[in-house]
Amino acid sequence: MAVTDFRKLAGLLAVFLLATNASAAVLPEERMDTMYHGYSGGGVTIDGPSVLVRKNIGNTVSLSANYYVDMISGASIDVQATASAYTEQRDEFSLGADYLVEKTTMSLNYTNSSESDYQAETVGFGISQDFFGDLSSLSMRASYGSDTVMRNDDGDFSDFAEHRRYSLGWSQILTTKLIAELSVETVSDEGFLNNPYRSVRYANPNTDLGFSYQAELYPRTRNSDAVALRAKYMLPYRAAIKTEYRRYADSWGIDADNLELRYTHPLEAENLILEGKLRFYKQNGADFYSDLFPYADATTFRARDKELSDFTSTAIGIGASYQLPERWALFDRKQSVNLYWDYVLFDYENFNDVRVHNNSADFLPGEEPAYSFNAHVVRLFWSMWF
Repeated sequence: MAVTDFRKLAGLLAVFLLATNASAAVLPEERMDTMYHGYSGGGVTIDGPSVLVRKNIGNTVSLSANYYVDMISGASIDVQATASAYTEQRDEFSLGADYLVEKTTMSLNYTNSSESDYQAETVGFGISQDFFGDLSSLSMRASYGSDTVMRNDDGDFSDFAEHRRYSLGWSQILTTKLIAELSVETVSDEGFLNNPYRSVRYANPNTDLGFSYQAELYPRTRNSDAVALRAKYMLPYRAAIKTEYRRYADSWGIDADNLELRYTHPLEAENLILEGKLRFYKQNGADFYSDLFPYADATTFRARDKELSDFTSTAIGIGASYQLPERWALFDRKQSVNLYWDYVLFDYENFNDVRVHNNSADFLPGEEPAYSFNAHVVRLFWSMWF
């Protein structure tokens, strides 16, 4: 079962709005995107292809289909401590439809994701409406996901997880150069919500290492809320900046802040768009998280997933989008080649690197160095408009 959120890299290209005037509700552009995505960090490699096709029917209906693959290999720090390296593949299929009626757009989508030990289905519905001469836009979305959780080493294990997500967004054109957006989201999760392979450790003076492992145990419900404020501003020389602040909190005691800044610079003469990104993230861990529990079954719930600990991450990204000249374009269609690279540094404050015990006995349990690692994320794709 994949352990990162980079699987959602199918947001193929986010280009800032550089036009000075607003446009009414319209269908998405007809296009095809073929992408290779890659993630490498923390002992894990995830890569694979993705193909997205969108086609309109008349002036009111837009249909889309997406195929996305994650090929996962390696061994994260959790696996290195308690298991062996592994390989697996996740295949995801998505279908979507948008229906436009005057200034109202309704959307419906379905996603099916399959792994050897995890099956997931999600259906979502959304609606957006333009107001006040297309200067304002209100959007609402709801989705429901139903998952089946299994274990590759235990054919008798099977459980479920359900996910309900609701979001509301308001976008406002404030001036000819400034757009602001406010969005809120609430999520309700129920069922088996942890990784069935992961363990926690507890102090055990009767062992050589001074600690032992037992299975994680999470609550079977989780409620979370998030609010985000975004702004896009076009600079005098047609470059644009985008800022985003997002605040997150959930019923497990996790609080998180995310701050992101993007800069987009078009070079019109060269048909080239350059982009830079800087992102900061800080999280306070879950109430039932501990790097080292005092003894077995010490608490009602227990977790040692580093993503539930106190940690920070910093990401720096650069990218470029190049529109091919007509003499190079296939089938006489508009086409572009796009490359994006992110470098991400993760620093965990209270998740310790137990691998030091493999080479040294100088560390007492709970006094190992804090864990950190860096990761590289690459997206390379080709787009063609119909």
